[in-house]
Amino acid sequence: MSKPAFNRVAPDARRLSLIEATARVLARGGANGASVRAIATEAGVSPGLVAHHFGGVDALIAATYAQVSEQVSAALDAAVAAAGDDPQARLNTYVAASFAPPIADPALLATWTAFWGLVVAQPAIAALHDAQYAGYRAELEKLLTACGLAPAATRRAAIAITALVDGLWLELCLSPAALDADEARAITEAQIAALVR
Repeated sequence: MSKPAFNRVAPDARRLSLIEATARVLARGGANGASVRAIATEAGVSPGLVAHHFGGVDALIAATYAQVSEQVSAALDAAVAAAGDDPQARLNTYVAASFAPPIADPALLATWTAFWGLVVAQPAIAALHDAQYAGYRAELEKLLTACGLAPAATRRAAIAITALVDGLWLELCLSPAALDADEARAITEAQIAALVR
């Protein structure tokens, strides 16, 4: 019996497969390498399926940004859920989760920097970026408030922590020999302690 020429996959599974392929293509070649053909080849499908499921490469990249953001948020939420009830431990764990897998990952860094490069050029990516960072800062503000920080100070503290984490995360992923996860955690914990004392 001969093998069928194609493999029918459920639409949700096909969409996820295309999103995962897009993340890999972005990680390897950045936004300039993320063509319909490159993504379709990576996913092992015809280029027409990109248009069928997403309408085009821009919408697929936006869906990939949303999916990657959800994965990062899920990892952060899982870390906090495992941290127990102590507010300071929950805050430190939320921040430190960025320095451990699956977030501290060179492939994720490469994908994320491709997204950052598109924020200026694509309004849909800019909107997703704003929403993703707003959600991260809102969670930080909630955790800071639980640690006793005055509500008037939480916004700026959350922005400062976000900037610190982003910088340390970049350095950790780019130069792991210069900075390790333990040092990154210690730096953030010291800064957080100064903010919430």
